[in-house]
Parts: sequence; structure tokens; C-alpha cells
Amino acid sequence: MASSRGSGSGVGGLGAEMEKMSVEQLKAVKEQTDLEVNLLQDSLNNIRTATSRLEIASSALRDLSLRPQGQKMLVPLTASLYVPGTLDDADRVLVDVGTGYFVEKTMTEGKEYCERKINLLKSNFDQLVEVASKKKSIADEAGAILHSKLKQLSPAS
Repeated sequence: MASSRGSGSGVGGLGAEMEKMSVEQLKAVKEQTDLEVNLLQDSLNNIRTATSRLEIASSALRDLSLRPQGQKMLVPLTASLYVPGTLDDADRVLVDVGTGYFVEKTMTEGKEYCERKINLLKSNFDQLVEVASKKKSIADEAGAILHSKLKQLSPAS
């Protein structure tokens, strides 16, 4: 199998192995890879959502840094609940670092934190897309081989 991977596709060697599998084994491979593709798609959606939230937070930090001290504003407590507040110090922000923990940072450090996390998520996203694409190819090939084997087993009409 290792020698066939060097030829480019990476799935080609696995295809030859799948040709030798029984119908039940092919069904199991197809189901497993379909499940893995679905899990990867869920992970990709979660990464997209997290990236979007960080981009919104980064934009909010930019907007906040432009406001003068003492300005009245609405502060979001939840997605739909805002309370009136006054900007005390635009140079210090609280950054949510996960699981309910917040760290006080300077405005610049807060922006840098958001950018680092965005870059990390985009890198992870690109890697997951590649893995999902390979898994999808395996699932498609297993499905095609399974279909042809089932066609051979069914009596000609």
C-alpha cells in the first residue's frame, strides 16, 4: 500500500484493497468513512462559528478603542440582553480564554490574542478540509466498489 501512495492519489492503493473485500466489509468501510466525514463536517462548522465570533470580537475591540473615555454605551450581557454602561478604560479589556475564565489584557494584547486564535483556527480548518476530502474520496470509492459488487451479485434481468 505504501508504494501505491507515492503515485499521487493516495486512495488508489486502498481501492485495490477494497476490491478484495466482501460486501459486508465494504458496507462497514463506507459507513465508517461516512460517519467520519460527518464528524469532520461538524468540526468544520464549529471552527467556522468560532472564527466568526473571534472576528466579531476583534472588530468590537477596534471599535471600542476609538471611543472616548466616559462615553455611555450598551453593554451586552447575552446575545439579547444589553445594559447601560459607561466606558471607563478603553486601554484594558477582559478576554475570555475559555471555560469561564477571563484575563485582563491591554487593548493591543486583546487584539493580538484574537488574531492568533483566528490564525490557529484557519490553519486547523485547512487541515480538516484536507482530511475530510480524503475521507470523502475513500467513502465514494467504497460506495462505487460496493455498488459494482452488488450489481455483479444480483441476477441479470
